[in-house]
Amino acid sequence: MKTKDFKTTLYGLIVPIMFLIMWGILSNKIGNEVILPKISSVLNNFAHATQDFIGLGSLPTNIFVSLIRVILGYTAGVILAIPLGLLMGYKNKVYGLFNTFINIFRPIPPLAWVPLVLAWFGVSSFATIFNLPGGEMQAFLNNFKFSMVFIIGLGTFFPVLTNTVFAVRTVPKTLIESAKVLGASERDIFLKILLPASAPTIITGLRTGLGIAWSCLVSAEMLPGSLSGVGYLITHAYELGRTDLVITGVTCIGLIGASLDYIYRLIEKRHFSWQNKIR
Repeated sequence: MKTKDFKTTLYGLIVPIMFLIMWGILSNKIGNEVILPKISSVLNNFAHATQDFIGLGSLPTNIFVSLIRVILGYTAGVILAIPLGLLMGYKNKVYGLFNTFINIFRPIPPLAWVPLVLAWFGVSSFATIFNLPGGEMQAFLNNFKFSMVFIIGLGTFFPVLTNTVFAVRTVPKTLIESAKVLGASERDIFLKILLPASAPTIITGLRTGLGIAWSCLVSAEMLPGSLSGVGYLITHAYELGRTDLVITGVTCIGLIGASLDYIYRLIEKRHFSWQNKIR
């Protein structure tokens, strides 16, 4: 590791260390595990992560289920948002057609859609598609309700779409006009100018959408029919007064979300480092 990177990493650890110190001091002073558990209680949960927590399965099992839910919803949101965003950014007619309609729905929080989503999908899941009669596969696929995928996908859709539209519409017009003068086709302009120039901002939108997808996870896992997942574990642990388990679940969501975000940051650093040089 380079000296500069090491110093940056070390500098970034100051606040987390101070936070842990304050947590330790306050938990000892309060002396109530329900209000603020000790750090050792949370660490003990991680040390025994493979045990069955409050009858809801092990921590890795719940993390795995939640991760698949987020991936399904996030992927659905991205698949819809990026093509539409590219078209809206490049074609003024498409932008004029969809912009007002999208701006009406964009401010609505995903949680407000829950009653409608339940009316539309009920407790239908991926197991419903395959009409499985029972067994382990049916029980596994039943964890992934369409309502959950919809809520997470909706949370992903709008930030990805907004950033994609902004990215394409801010590409310098001179680049496009110059390409047309030189005889470039629409396909060449799209693949060789629009996509490379807008990619850094689209990546930012993907990062933002991923963060919101994880934010929607807890809401999605509170929907009827959910019996697993980190969000459900957090909610159920709160009802039982297991604040240590609540913090454990919250920490898991934060660490996984940060790890996935780090992948995007690596992509930015490897493929779009030129953006920082032109600022």
